[in-house]
Amino acid sequence: MTTKTEARPALRTVHGGEWISGIVGGLIGSVLFGLVMQFVMPQPVLEMAIPAMYGIQGPALLAGWLLHLFHGIVLGVVYVALVQFGPLRETAGRIGGSIGLGVGYGIVTTALPVFVMPLWLSAVGFAGAPPFPNIAIPGTVVSLLGHVVYAVPVAVGYALFRSD
Repeated sequence: MTTKTEARPALRTVHGGEWISGIVGGLIGSVLFGLVMQFVMPQPVLEMAIPAMYGIQGPALLAGWLLHLFHGIVLGVVYVALVQFGPLRETAGRIGGSIGLGVGYGIVTTALPVFVMPLWLSAVGFAGAPPFPNIAIPGTVVSLLGHVVYAVPVAVGYALFRSD
């Protein structure tokens, strides 16, 4: 009589330091990107568009900043979950690899203002909603660079503080 033993892959866990790295990296990246949004981007995204997503009539710069920081923290935690449970965990744990992944995550998150934000703003009846898809030069290029500026601290923070 033979018995079969199946090897189960080890279940990965995310430790507190990794979640915190996503939160802190998301906060730092959001501040950097927020400064780009406030002082470089021509449209009033922080003052008008982001608050409007939540039904807040603008201009509402403080609300825009707080919501933008919240978005950044959430996306920082999403990054941690993606790399921790996905095939890129080892790459994400090295500084060089994390910078590359940060650039990639910045490119991916640019899809939010291109595809999601116009639909969301239209759904809430914001008169200044951009067209779908929201692709405009130089605005989309600046947004892309801002999202990369956001995502690199998230990725590097994860690499520095992940638990093995």
